[in-house]
Amino acid sequence: MCDLAIIGSGPAGLSAAIYGTRSGLSCLVLEKGVAGGQVMLAPWIENYPGFPRIEGLKLVEAMVAHAREYVDIKEGAEVVGIEREKDAFKLTTTSGIFRSRSVLLATGAVHKKLLIPGEEEYYGKGVSYCATCDGFFFRKKKVVVVGGGNTALTDALYLHSIGCDVTIIHRRDSFRADRHLQEAVAEKKIDAMLNTIIERINGDGAAVRSVDLRDTKTGKITRMELDGVFIAVGTTPSSALAKAMCVELDSNGFVKVDRNYRTNVPFVYAAGDVTGGIMQVVAAVHGGAVAALSAFEDLANPYYTRTRTPEADVCNLEQRKI
Repeated sequence: MCDLAIIGSGPAGLSAAIYGTRSGLSCLVLEKGVAGGQVMLAPWIENYPGFPRIEGLKLVEAMVAHAREYVDIKEGAEVVGIEREKDAFKLTTTSGIFRSRSVLLATGAVHKKLLIPGEEEYYGKGVSYCATCDGFFFRKKKVVVVGGGNTALTDALYLHSIGCDVTIIHRRDSFRADRHLQEAVAEKKIDAMLNTIIERINGDGAAVRSVDLRDTKTGKITRMELDGVFIAVGTTPSSALAKAMCVELDSNGFVKVDRNYRTNVPFVYAAGDVTGGIMQVVAAVHGGAVAALSAFEDLANPYYTRTRTPEADVCNLEQRKI
């Protein structure tokens, strides 16, 4: 039994573990893989305060080492089931059963991929899924943004603002983004190639050098020389556990939280990419800290604790499937 079970060990989960333990809670981190989250895959990070330029792996290693001073991180412990008991949650994992008075979901999200040749090979070498993270590497260089939604057009505007030569590639004949974003792109005279898809990303082994484009109407293949490919075709939140616990999700599947990172279910919190919004390390760290402090406040509040009843959290059994 512990006070706060944290599911996920990315920046949000690690921050929650530190702040939760320092506030007096007994905490446990459950991680299905290796501690650190997706930040480990980032070649470089230049927008985390205090570190003008640091490898993603090194930043995460420092965070993990810091968190281990306070809490046990159980790697390889995938949560496969959660049940509400009278005064606790029962978490069934691949490494055993744990019980906790509260749960923090820091399960993250994954970027949708194009699944084309060269995409995986050149990830971190010119292929990126985060313009805010990597855009500065491509100032005064030629890049494309793939996608037609709000994220794609926002990324294109951001890259244009920092001096990139940007072209938007979209498979349909019109954008899906909000009108004001489309108007902003037109006002900035950002080039767009509609009815076009990327067939292949080419490079010299060290970096991206070009892409092969196919016109979806004529089938014609052309090659575009460039330096970077920013893929913005969507993000899938890892919210299956949240859904199984009857936590409210938005229309895109992200966990809905209030300003203190509480969900609609008492004693269940969420932070990091699974909540959507600005998917940045600094935002995840903030969310994890606030969520842990909210858990402390709620567990220490006799009135709040008395209002918690199993009946308040009953939901459809079909929805509880993970």
